Amino acid sequence: MKYKYNIKNLDCANCAKKIEEKLNKDKNIKNAIVNFSASTVSVETDLEKSFEYVKQIVSEVEPDAILSEEKVKEDNYKIFYQILVGGILGLIGCITKLPYHLNLILIIISYIVLVYNTFITAIKQLSKKIINENLLIVISTIGAFVLGELHEGLMVIFLYELGKSLEKLAVNRSRKSISELMNIKEENSNLKEEDTIKVVPTETIKVGDIIVVKEGEKVPLDGIIIEGNAMLDTSALTGESELLNATIGSEVLSGSINKSGLIEVKVTSIYKNSTVSRILSLVETATERKTKTETVVSKYAPIYTLSVLIVAILVGALLPLITNLTYTESIYKALTIIVVSCPCAVAISVPLAYFSGIGASSKEGILIKGSNYLDSIKNIKKVVFDKTGTITTGQFCVSKINIYDKKYTKDKVLELCAKGESLSNHPIAASIIKEYGKEVSTEDIKEHREYQGKGITYKYKDQNIKIGNSKFCNQKETKNIYLMINDNLVAELEIKDEIKESAKETIKVLKDMNIETYMFTGDNKEKALEIAKKVGIKNVFYEMLPNEKYLKLEELINTKKEKELVSFVGDGINDAPVLALSDIGISMGSLGSDSTIEASDVVIMNDNLSKIITAIKISQKTNKIIKENLIFAITIKLLVLILTILGLSTMWEAVFADVGVTVLCILNTLRLLKNNQL
Repeated sequence: MKYKYNIKNLDCANCAKKIEEKLNKDKNIKNAIVNFSASTVSVETDLEKSFEYVKQIVSEVEPDAILSEEKVKEDNYKIFYQILVGGILGLIGCITKLPYHLNLILIIISYIVLVYNTFITAIKQLSKKIINENLLIVISTIGAFVLGELHEGLMVIFLYELGKSLEKLAVNRSRKSISELMNIKEENSNLKEEDTIKVVPTETIKVGDIIVVKEGEKVPLDGIIIEGNAMLDTSALTGESELLNATIGSEVLSGSINKSGLIEVKVTSIYKNSTVSRILSLVETATERKTKTETVVSKYAPIYTLSVLIVAILVGALLPLITNLTYTESIYKALTIIVVSCPCAVAISVPLAYFSGIGASSKEGILIKGSNYLDSIKNIKKVVFDKTGTITTGQFCVSKINIYDKKYTKDKVLELCAKGESLSNHPIAASIIKEYGKEVSTEDIKEHREYQGKGITYKYKDQNIKIGNSKFCNQKETKNIYLMINDNLVAELEIKDEIKESAKETIKVLKDMNIETYMFTGDNKEKALEIAKKVGIKNVFYEMLPNEKYLKLEELINTKKEKELVSFVGDGINDAPVLALSDIGISMGSLGSDSTIEASDVVIMNDNLSKIITAIKISQKTNKIIKENLIFAITIKLLVLILTILGLSTMWEAVFADVGVTVLCILNTLRLLKNNQL
């Protein structure tokens, strides 16, 4: 069984990693993922009472962390009041001209108030053989007090606690931003039963039930409008602000907001299969897939912390033996090194950057399944497009019917075509059935067979029916669909498919970014080249079967340069294998099948190809911010460290190199959540 719990007071990415490692080492837990950014713990176990079991393990690693089966509210004000009281007492003790012993008492009380939480946490962690920045700060501030540097010791703990609080607020802001995005589920639905409307939990609604959506309410489940019309806000799903006019017969997606009118919707999918459920699942699990950078940071941070402590001890103990420094001076220098070297800035800003990048993508209607994919998108150098439903709208229509055998009427031609196409999932098949406009009977069909990318054959009464493209039906090469009966040409159906408005511009921008574009299609040469020319793609491969698409994509991947990635963009069921094979598989979400979305790494909810450009830009921006944070943090820390060794810096500079740098890195990271920064 899989369980997911919420966790409070998890303010350190290193701590999250330690908890995850401890859980995964336990023989009763098959798999565990601690999501620092989302504040969740996911475990897979056969234990019936897993909550108490997991809770115990969490408390052993991180005593202050609180596991809960329900959402927990972070109390940020309590710690702020504590910092405020401690800061005021310390300020009075430092600047007032009271008797020395009174000032000393005020400073000591101030220190105790400020250090209490960190000290208790450090002791608990030390008892579990855990060494992190909490212990480093406690050692450095106590050491400063022992050396008589009361003001500096007090300043370090005050700024450290203030910085931690600001970090928590920044992380919570990012989490809140994602939570707002995730707030698209409607817990209850208005179920219509005969003449009454009953409010029931959304997850109890079945396919075929009728629900009523009033003005201002979210659409709880996917369905088709059977009564009324409304203007729908789909921005939470697609990132587009323009309202959608929905009338009788229109498909509506769960998560849309009814901005006007009242509609009755016939449910077409239960909650677990709905658009909302799919989006929530993708977003919730996205940050569980770690990048190499995140993994390295989490893995080596504890080793780094222990190394810093050892170096500081050696500095304090050995410098007086090889230099003219006194033990007081060397210990002070060692304590300063401890403060400078705390890894908070790197440990927090890296996972927060990926989390924010995924949040920014989601706001744009782009669902990225993991931070590893977000990190990789920037390296895409070749993009392979499917044609139908990807470059084109996929909304085919029968524009004209040419009848060559006068024994057959237009209706009879459509009936015979609809019978064969009713068992196919191809978009052209759907257009023919739509044009027929009647219920299709398949009881009298025998020996039905579909040839992928070519056509269909079946037996009807004493007739051999063949429906397909010009090559399949041995006709002059055109873009049309042919109907043949007993090897005689009966009719020709002209099929029209529009190119997406975003296709041409997207291809142009990709070329400007030095990204090669390709088109794979099962359509004939004439149709493929015509579409490719209109959108500006020169690398065209046509009349391809699904296995041929797979082999050709495999060839592109095998011949790519190092660190370059190949992306495939598609929407159909037959695209699932190539989507899975590609380095970055991108699917068109609103038209795409479940299998296609499952096989892909990125889902574009509104089928707008320009979102590919947006995804690349977000990936580039995320990577840039991470580099900025790493360079800034390491540079400042190294600079202050060198100054400390040379005797040119104090704990005042050291605390800025720790807390100040961390806060600045977090603020820089939060720029990702601003749309105008792309």
